[in-house]
Amino acid sequence: MENNKEFRTWLQDFQLSHPLVIAGPCSAETEDQVLQIAHELKNSDVSIFRAGIWKPRTRPGGFEGVGEIGLKWLQKAKVETGLLMAVEVANATHVKLALQYDIDVLWIGARTTVNPFAVQEIAEALKNTDKIVLLKNPVNPDLSLWIGGLERLAGAGISKLGVIHRGFSTYEKTKYRNNPEWQIAIDFQNRFPDLPLICDPSHITGRRDMIQEVSQQALDLNYDGLIIETHIDPDNAWSDAAQQVTPDVLKQIFIELKVRKQTDDADEFVYKLSKLRTQIDEFDQKILEIVGRRMAIVDQIGVLKKEKNVAVLQNKRWNEILAKMTESGMQKGLSEDFVVQLFKAIHQESILHQEKIINKN
Repeated sequence: MENNKEFRTWLQDFQLSHPLVIAGPCSAETEDQVLQIAHELKNSDVSIFRAGIWKPRTRPGGFEGVGEIGLKWLQKAKVETGLLMAVEVANATHVKLALQYDIDVLWIGARTTVNPFAVQEIAEALKNTDKIVLLKNPVNPDLSLWIGGLERLAGAGISKLGVIHRGFSTYEKTKYRNNPEWQIAIDFQNRFPDLPLICDPSHITGRRDMIQEVSQQALDLNYDGLIIETHIDPDNAWSDAAQQVTPDVLKQIFIELKVRKQTDDADEFVYKLSKLRTQIDEFDQKILEIVGRRMAIVDQIGVLKKEKNVAVLQNKRWNEILAKMTESGMQKGLSEDFVVQLFKAIHQESILHQEKIINKN
């Protein structure tokens, strides 16, 4: 599948002077709740109202959505506010009902994207639809799986496509609910620059106090829009209470967000930027040279370990390095997450080098 300028047509048709905003409650709970939130959002930057009708839960017994009756509430909200309506679909039955109630935007959740069979079922149910279909990234950081889901939808003749970046699950404890792994989304963006890319700061953060920060990061990376969970009484929401904001807070976020220009054609800017990028290129080459020299020493250690029949992995040594480098990096203004990920990558490469030497006949 190749990039196509036509991918952007549906977004351009909105004729917006600001990024696309999709907002609404994590879950539709009651008719009054849906209508009140929709009316609060109708005179704002929100173009599409979202509400979960079917909620996939990790374990049984939790609130799994109100089901079909919620689609009737969305129909009413659309008539009263003029906002387009969006819901998540996880199977062909959901698709059938969403189309029956003329829902405008359907998104496929992260837990569904990870399953090619489920995505194919949805694609076939949506074949040749003129609805907008958005695909969230899979829960695990797998760019190929994300692209594969997109290819299945495109293969079914769905032309109004976009993707949602909602972060990735990790067993490591971080400040995020789902680690953003920005580079994966950037790689997707580089592969399909004309495909609308929307950030979901609610699911990335899991915390309402971080919504503004992550939304700004996304806009700084040229994302096309945001999908933000919004509730009139977030603390008492039936699902994902901690990550929802009130309509008033959402409107304030819109005021404070800064949309950056992609570039500036002024000669002085172009000259200064070129000069700084040349310096970065030089440092990048030096980084690779230093890492290459480090790996040459790693190879020598591998030879020594092979001679003495010593295991490749030395946990105590690794933990000492990680602690020391994390502290040193933070003193230099680098984030802990960056230093940890950097040295984990270096450590993994070192292990591969030594294993190759030790296992060589």
